[in-house]
Amino acid sequence: MSKDVKITLTEDEAWVLFELTRRFSDSDKLSVEDPAEERALWNLCCIFEKALHQETDLDYTDFIKLCRNRLRDDT
Repeated sequence: MSKDVKITLTEDEAWVLFELTRRFSDSDKLSVEDPAEERALWNLCCIFEKALHQETDLDYTDFIKLCRNRLRDDT
């Protein structure tokens, strides 16, 4: 079972990332339309690097496959 991870964003980061993901949800196309979106994604990556710690002996590629499998909807 996955553990919760808590991250903190500024309100501006949250709004910019919300708009980016909303556009993706509506169009199924992921594209950066403004430098602020790129900055928000870089900031999010930095936040993840600080918050996430792989607690397994699995190779990173196998670990990501495992996480993806747990996250997927059942088909």
